[in-house]
Amino acid sequence: MIPMIGKLNRERNVGIYMYGQNLVNKSVLQLMKAHRFVRQVEENELSEFETFPVLEAIAAMNLGPVHIDLGTLTNKYMRDDRGLSVADFVGEELATAEGSSKPIPQSQDVVLYGFGRIGRLVTRLMVEKAGSGDVMRLRAIVLRKGKAPNDLVKRASLLRRDSVHGSFNGTIRVDEETNSLICNGNEIKVIYANSPAEVDYTAHGINNAIVVDSTGIWRDEEALSQHLACPGASKVILTAPAKGDIKNIVYGINNGEIKPEDKILSAASCTTNAIVPVLKAMMDKFGVKHGHVETVHAYTNDQNLIDNYHKGERRGRSAALNMVLTETGAAKAVAKALPELKGKLTGNAIRVPTPNVSMAILNLQLGQETNKDELNEYIREVALHSALRQQIGFSNSPEAVSTDFVGSRKACVFDSLATIVEGNSAVLYCWYDNEFGYSCQVVRCLEDMAGVRYDVYPKKD
Repeated sequence: MIPMIGKLNRERNVGIYMYGQNLVNKSVLQLMKAHRFVRQVEENELSEFETFPVLEAIAAMNLGPVHIDLGTLTNKYMRDDRGLSVADFVGEELATAEGSSKPIPQSQDVVLYGFGRIGRLVTRLMVEKAGSGDVMRLRAIVLRKGKAPNDLVKRASLLRRDSVHGSFNGTIRVDEETNSLICNGNEIKVIYANSPAEVDYTAHGINNAIVVDSTGIWRDEEALSQHLACPGASKVILTAPAKGDIKNIVYGINNGEIKPEDKILSAASCTTNAIVPVLKAMMDKFGVKHGHVETVHAYTNDQNLIDNYHKGERRGRSAALNMVLTETGAAKAVAKALPELKGKLTGNAIRVPTPNVSMAILNLQLGQETNKDELNEYIREVALHSALRQQIGFSNSPEAVSTDFVGSRKACVFDSLATIVEGNSAVLYCWYDNEFGYSCQVVRCLEDMAGVRYDVYPKKD
């Protein structure tokens, strides 16, 4: 299965998934765990012996760039009672995918401005998703040069090894002659600059690029427009909540608002991305009168490692030793993606001594009464079978703790066993990898902004 999945991705830009989990570049054990996940949440045994013939039939077709969920396609075949062969069934299901063209006419150049926690994770994702390189390519990273003489080597090391997310999946080579990082064969220029005004992307063969600003320094339209003044740059996406009239996009919820003429967008915050999909699902089924959001959040670089001066209240105290009560703008930011909830949510945050993975606790007054079983079953269906399956994960493990969700590609993972319901009052617990899960949402926004939209199979009945 592994070489077939890899070849489909490299040569045809076909992504293979298992109930939303990407199977590209996965090990034997990771493939086995992906199959095991289906049994846990779908209550339906699914083995590699059942998915393998379906994958063989997929590989035999002349497919264009599409995304195929191998798990749901296999389950659909197992439920089909017409007596079709695997090849005939798969051919029928994927008939419109044969010979399909690229999602965009020419490759989209992408530049990262900033190379911190989010910048490096977006780099990993972009390299992983490069495929044949003819859809989206990460061409350059812009950053300030450090004081060390071997700055490029140090940057490569930070990308190669990560204390939270583990080692880079592949190879990284430093080319100091061209000032580049060669990541799994992808050449990425490293451009040193103190401000956007110093950068000319065309000098590096980069044109019409989308700039992903992960610095958080500039957050309004006037400041972010500095990027648009750079030769070779055409659009900007901010990895933080924007100020003013800039659209704050939570992918899966309001990405339909992205228009070809938009020059500057925001991917909102990690917490906003975590809570909005669940709130949207709850609104659609039960209605939400009002609620409170409490985020138990991992500490970030904005805090001090030990007690020291900080302009923000409480944030000067040691992040590694304290629970730090602070504010969050996520509750108010929800209204930008879900206007129906404007003025209905309050919010606060507690920073805790863990480096990654946070939890959002949603205390909601619903528009109708329900019970724990009905609510959990509804969210399970949403997480597995709805248009929000990329955003909402589902956990029914009685032993799950925060580190179990490191590397989750979902905007959040709903902890069903923690749900509390009494009449129309519900308390929901949602884990989220505030670094990697959010970076996945950023990349989804980036693809949408570039016009990259893959057909997903199997199609909904």
